[in-house]
Amino acid sequence: MRPRTLFPLLAFFILLGACSEEKEHIAPAIYDRDSVAVMTSWGVNTLISDSGMLKYRIVTECWEVNKVKNPSRWSFEKGLFLEQFDEKFHVEAYIQADTAYYYDTEKLWKLFGRVRVRTVDGLRFNSEELFWDQVKHEMYSYKFSRVVTPEREMQGTYFRSDEQMNHYTVSNSKGSFVRGKDGFGSNAGDSILSAPDSVKSMKRYPTTSKRKTTKP
Repeated sequence: MRPRTLFPLLAFFILLGACSEEKEHIAPAIYDRDSVAVMTSWGVNTLISDSGMLKYRIVTECWEVNKVKNPSRWSFEKGLFLEQFDEKFHVEAYIQADTAYYYDTEKLWKLFGRVRVRTVDGLRFNSEELFWDQVKHEMYSYKFSRVVTPEREMQGTYFRSDEQMNHYTVSNSKGSFVRGKDGFGSNAGDSILSAPDSVKSMKRYPTTSKRKTTKP
């Protein structure tokens, strides 16, 4: 008898729902138009061509493009990794950051968190902040930065360079020295080594004097 009474019971609830007042189910309105992105991509790992050749690779967990924000921007809030290849697909340089924003109208990159850069010439840059102005063709940072080349290491709270990091300045130095065979030097407190490269060419590097010994 139970199967026979089940269907009339279901029919009663369907009829009850049909006779009750209809309620429209809608999502809450979005008042902040800045929260609306025109594109959101997850798990991005793509190659980008330049002049018909594959030159770059972009890797990010989330890529959001928002044209409504003022200024409009691309957001990489879950990290960004950019690589540059040569014609044989060897990695020439890379840029890595925990968070990145690209303001497309201003052509300005803002990188935050663990910012890591390696150039074609082997220069390595570490900081918590890096700005890349593609209009002025320069990079700069107001956070503590560390620059390591095959010849020297420089550290300071202000960094500025061209886009290729071929010509750079590190000021407010916290220590600078010529790298020795063991990776470290002994002239960390020398002011000549903490000066920009353009200044060093006009000055003479310090020499180490021999200590005189006296016979007993």
